[in-house]
Order: sequence, then structure tokens, then C-alpha cells
Amino acid sequence: MDHSANTPDAADAQKNKFVGAVAYIIFLFIVPLLAAKGSPFAKYHANQGLTLWLFGFCLPTFIYFVVKIIPVVGVYVAFISYALYLGAFVLMIIGIINAINGKMQPLPIIGQFTFIN
Repeated sequence: MDHSANTPDAADAQKNKFVGAVAYIIFLFIVPLLAAKGSPFAKYHANQGLTLWLFGFCLPTFIYFVVKIIPVVGVYVAFISYALYLGAFVLMIIGIINAINGKMQPLPIIGQFTFIN
């Protein structure tokens, strides 16, 4: 699904800016789905928040625990894990800014994935 062409309904975006922004905070992507049912704007940001959570928090955490089990690759893989956390933090800020500004703009690198239809 190409999210880059999405233009939000101005009233929907204005009404749901806050819940859209909350979607990017760790696992709170569920909040827009519950608080703004039927809102395409909130649903879009919930999907982006879920994508961020999976690729920016769950994946690096998994990598970190694998490193703890297999210490031979420890330092190098741990560095990758920390770099992913930092990248996720940057993407979280970008997503929050997009939601507050009423934009439906995909996150860089991971924004093209759709998990919530």
C-alpha cells in the first residue's frame, strides 16, 4: 500500500492529532484504534506506530537477547542493536511531528509496511 499519496481529511486530522501522536510511543499504537474508531488518520498512525514498535523496539530487543546467549558476536551485534534503538527514537520523533502537523507521511525506511488494514 502506497501511503505517500494519502491526504488526510482536514477535520479528521485536526480532531485526532493527539491520538495519532500517541501511537508512536512504544506500544501505545493500540490507543488510536480504541479512541478514534473509524478514523482513517488515527488508523494510519496506529499502523505506523505498530511498524515502528516491531522494527524499532522488538527486533533490537530480540537481537540483544541473542547476543546474551551467543557472546562471541556480542560487541558487534550489540552495537547494531543500540543503533536500531537510536534510529527508532528518531523515527518516533518524526512520527509524532507528522501526526501533530496533521500529515499522513510514511516513516523513512519502515513506513511502507502495512500491518493494520
